[in-house]
Amino acid sequence: MTQYGQQTELRNNWSLDEIKAIYYKPVLELIVEAAQVHKQYQATGEVQVCTLLSVKTGGCPEDCSYCPQAARFHTDVEVHKLLSQEQVLTAAQRARDGGSTRFCMGAAWREVRDNRDFDKVLDMVKGVNDLGLEVCCTLGMVNEYQAEKLKEAGLYAYNHNLDTSEENYSNIITTRTYDDRLDTIDNVRKAGISVCSGGIIGLGETDEDRIGMLHTLSTMVQHPESVPVNALVPVKGTPLENQPLVTVWEMVRMIATARILMPKTMVRLSAGRERMSVTEQALCFLAGANSIFTGEKLLTTPNPDFDQDKAMFELLGLNPRKSFKEEGQPVLN
Repeated sequence: MTQYGQQTELRNNWSLDEIKAIYYKPVLELIVEAAQVHKQYQATGEVQVCTLLSVKTGGCPEDCSYCPQAARFHTDVEVHKLLSQEQVLTAAQRARDGGSTRFCMGAAWREVRDNRDFDKVLDMVKGVNDLGLEVCCTLGMVNEYQAEKLKEAGLYAYNHNLDTSEENYSNIITTRTYDDRLDTIDNVRKAGISVCSGGIIGLGETDEDRIGMLHTLSTMVQHPESVPVNALVPVKGTPLENQPLVTVWEMVRMIATARILMPKTMVRLSAGRERMSVTEQALCFLAGANSIFTGEKLLTTPNPDFDQDKAMFELLGLNPRKSFKEEGQPVLN
């Protein structure tokens, strides 16, 4: 890479030392470099607007330390069964009217099971797709057959986050392995579905863990089309309820490094945005973020609403990205 990010090709052979050298740059220098890479590979001023709906909340058998939906933790999350198709399509229509172009449905499942609930989700995917929205799901682990069924129903993207580095993973989750997550991503990719995979900072991890997670993502044969960067929202009743809040500079450093490593990827400013000022969010956009979730909730945690984001877009001169704009990433040899 030449100075200020004038890359000539996409790479998936980043070494840990190379990523460390980028990550630890002085933050203003890092922002400038990421902004240059962003300008080279992305439409500047264009931001993807997504909405996330919990279609089945709570009662999850997993032990993800950050998650208020785990059945074993005592939180204020109210368990509800799978929403009806009518409820989901009403929410999707409202999201589209509010300016969203991608609609993501999340279910608090460990894995997808071949049952009536999965059939209902497939019908939801078809219905949302008919509204002209990119449809995304996050349903836990899926096998190859289930990924193919989702693709046939019209699913555009599947979210399955790595959460943290492989080395730190067992400190956060013990009910599934890191390889389980990678296997689901492979199954989604084989089905021809766009991959959405990122992680969470503020879990008690080190900078080395953050670098390790970015290394895993950026050395995949095909970079994820979307990489959400989440700041932990500590929830009372979870093991991580007393974790200190992540600073905006930590978010900026993660976003900028992700942008430089994966120039064509949508880097999503995700959980934790609700407590950021417009100025702080502008720094994240400058550093290479070009996707957000909008709407009052992210599954169960607070999030800026449509009107707030519309005002921010007008102030910063941002434009919503259109649905189904080509996002395909080349396979790198």
